[in-house]
Amino acid sequence: MTLSTYLHKAIEIADAASEKVLNIYMTDFKVDYKADESPITAADLASHRIIIEGLRALSRDIPVLSEEGADISWEERRHWRRFWLIDPIDGTKDFTQRTGEFTVNIALIEDGVPVLGVVTAPALKEAYWGVKGEGAYKRDRNGRVHRISVAEPKETLRIVASKNHLNDETKSFISQFEPFELVQAGSSLKFCRIAEGHADIYPRLGPTCEWDTGAAHAVLSAAGGKVETLEGESLKYGKEDVLNPFFVAAGNWYRSKNR
Repeated sequence: MTLSTYLHKAIEIADAASEKVLNIYMTDFKVDYKADESPITAADLASHRIIIEGLRALSRDIPVLSEEGADISWEERRHWRRFWLIDPIDGTKDFTQRTGEFTVNIALIEDGVPVLGVVTAPALKEAYWGVKGEGAYKRDRNGRVHRISVAEPKETLRIVASKNHLNDETKSFISQFEPFELVQAGSSLKFCRIAEGHADIYPRLGPTCEWDTGAAHAVLSAAGGKVETLEGESLKYGKEDVLNPFFVAAGNWYRSKNR
């Protein structure tokens, strides 16, 4: 199958998962906690099942790594040249706090690079997707689809930050860019805000895992942006350690500033 064919099917699968997630979101759901004290709900597990079943039906020869099924050994994963990377719900805290800024995420990784990504925001009724070399798109709450791209540099830098993870390291990093405007966003929507030109840079100087970033990374890349470590290297996927290094996601402003 071509990437475009995979994309069409991945959007359908993400939409099906999003519908189930939204149905649970509208109920008096229960919140449990994992060993690391991060929250988990029935919506995370339901989304996981729908996406796993959908992707396996689509391509049984492409393995799948999900946050809710991440106990696959490195001995098995190290041979994966191509794999699906999913986060059934990114921003579970936003889900439990009912902010609406949580997302369903599906990415296709090839040789360490996210080449396809779908990000849906069920409560906001928005969706984003992108394919390497083919551009990025947004579907708004009215169902209209239009192409998106990163914004041209402006005098005031628009920095998107996490509502739940604005730590001292991030504050220190941000302070070097006076004057700036702070844009608040949750989950992987931070990448999408840059991809659609509503923000310029997202520094993440805190822990994330590959599934937190893969899909939105693909969208941002397709929209003309990039995601790099603090050392200036592209963020890579399919590592033995699924934890990401600190990184900066950005559009044209950061490129022009640092080249």
